[in-house]
Amino acid sequence: MIIVVRNLLHAVLLLILSFVGVAGVYVTLSADFVAVAQVLIYAGAIAVLVLFAVMLTPRGSRDNAGNVLQLPALVLAGLLIAVVTSIAYQTDWRLAGRDPFEATADEIGNALIDPFVLPFEIAAVLLTAAMIGAIVLVREED
Repeated sequence: MIIVVRNLLHAVLLLILSFVGVAGVYVTLSADFVAVAQVLIYAGAIAVLVLFAVMLTPRGSRDNAGNVLQLPALVLAGLLIAVVTSIAYQTDWRLAGRDPFEATADEIGNALIDPFVLPFEIAAVLLTAAMIGAIVLVREED
C-alpha cells in the first residue's frame, strides 16, 4: 500500500503500520526484546523523524509522482503475497515437543546493568552530548 497510495503523508502512516507488523513477526518468533526495540526505534523514533521531514516539505511536493515501476512493483508484491500464502498453507505448524522459548529481555537487562554498565553509560553520555551539540548548532543567534 505504501507504493500505491498517492498522498505522501498516508504513505508514511502505512510505513509505521508495516514497522508495527514487523514487530508482530518478532513477537511470534519469541524475540520479545527485538519486538519492543522495533516498536520504540522504528515505529517511534524513525517514523516521527520521517513525519517531521514530510511535514516540513512544501505543500506542493507532498504528492507522490507517477512512476513507471509502480505496476511491476504491484505485480512483484502480489507474487510475494501468493508465495508466502501458499507456503503458510502447506507448512505443518504443529510443535514437535519443544520447550517453550525463554524470555530474552531479562538477560539483556541484566547484562546492561551488571557487566556492561560502563559502556552503556558512556554511550548514553555521548549521545546526550551529540544531541546538545546539534541543538547548539541549529539554534538561531539573537
